[in-house]
Amino acid sequence: MFSVLKYVFTPFARNVFAKMHYSSGVSIRLLPRYKCSFEDPVQVTVSGLNPQQRVDLRSKISDENGLVFKASATYQADGSGQVDLNRDPSLGGSFTGVEPMGLFWALKADVVSCKFALTDVTRPALVDIECVSDDKVIAKVTNERHCMTDGVRRIPVTEGRIRGTLFMPPGKGPFPGILDTHVFRGWPFELRAALLAKRGFAVFALAYQGYQDLPKRADRFHLEYFEEGIDFLRQQPEVKDQKIGLVSISKSGDLALSMATFLPGISATISINGCNANTIIPLYYKDICVPPLMFDIKRSKMTPSGLVDNGDVMNDPMSKEGRPSVIPIERASCNFMFIMSEADRNWQSAYYAKLACDRLKAHGKHNYELVRYEKAGHFIEVPYMPFCLANYHAVPNQVVFFGGEPKAHSEAQLDAWAKMVNFLKKHLAAAEHNCRSML
Repeated sequence: MFSVLKYVFTPFARNVFAKMHYSSGVSIRLLPRYKCSFEDPVQVTVSGLNPQQRVDLRSKISDENGLVFKASATYQADGSGQVDLNRDPSLGGSFTGVEPMGLFWALKADVVSCKFALTDVTRPALVDIECVSDDKVIAKVTNERHCMTDGVRRIPVTEGRIRGTLFMPPGKGPFPGILDTHVFRGWPFELRAALLAKRGFAVFALAYQGYQDLPKRADRFHLEYFEEGIDFLRQQPEVKDQKIGLVSISKSGDLALSMATFLPGISATISINGCNANTIIPLYYKDICVPPLMFDIKRSKMTPSGLVDNGDVMNDPMSKEGRPSVIPIERASCNFMFIMSEADRNWQSAYYAKLACDRLKAHGKHNYELVRYEKAGHFIEVPYMPFCLANYHAVPNQVVFFGGEPKAHSEAQLDAWAKMVNFLKKHLAAAEHNCRSML
């Protein structure tokens, strides 16, 4: 029988307080408060400056690997000695112009090839913001960006052969269920799951390789494993008889399309920069085998900055060799949302999303939405997640270029998040649990 330790997260459990330093009456305020959910914006204001004084605002966050991400911008105070990022333009630095959350979306590390690491959702991400004049820090504040909100339950799952983490909203339910699968590495993306639980969904972040005692690198995927994950979610008393949705990105996108196609009872599926064909690894379900769409690494290129661009290495799903790998999503009864980045250089996300929609349309289906972002990169995740331009990729076993522009990517993450939540609420009939007042 299923037996795990359940515990409720309270954002005040960790003894962390806003660190504020003052010099000559200068102070930084974060509105509406210095604590917020990871997905929420804050208004940054500085007061106590001299009229028209120029200062630098600097932000900094360290990830779980000790990598430091920084941003900075120059501002000029108004006649009353105040700076308001919602009103005042940056005059230079990591960004220019009026950018209320620029100190967050512009955060980047000194090394190009890295991805912000956040796996421990029981702790807030801490963003230090400093006001600097003449190379002297004259004020400082810390923004606590909480991954979990009061009453959300985080439940590690080791049930039979399935592994992952279940997140339950406050209360007894019933809650619609979501199975969340992440990128090729196969670890659970707990941050997205925790934030969706805040919105009133029961979310099972399912691991499928490279996690705990799961195979480090699977040579085949059996859809029965994912079916067990869905069944586990359905068996929870808070979820029983409720609708089930899927959220996926990258490689897990084609896994989600396969689940929606071959498994019963899926009501909504979101694929973010995924492929319309089964990729890289063969997929088995009962007597069905979907061969993998493969790639030719010889088609890789180098960017002007010296990064490896693998955007064109995958074989075409519409080629003779690729067609057997295409997932027959017209068999699915669920509603689809395809989110794609036209600047994605992991692979041809825009092309794959168009093929998927064209296939549904050709079969008389209108159960899909297509969301485009012109200048976003591959990893559209949650609002204010630092932008990833390049990082190690397990398939080619090298650092690769993922494409996109930081500001446009941040805007895409913010917009996509709102669209995803609305799509899931619409098709899973979720009642949103707004816990912001509890922070």
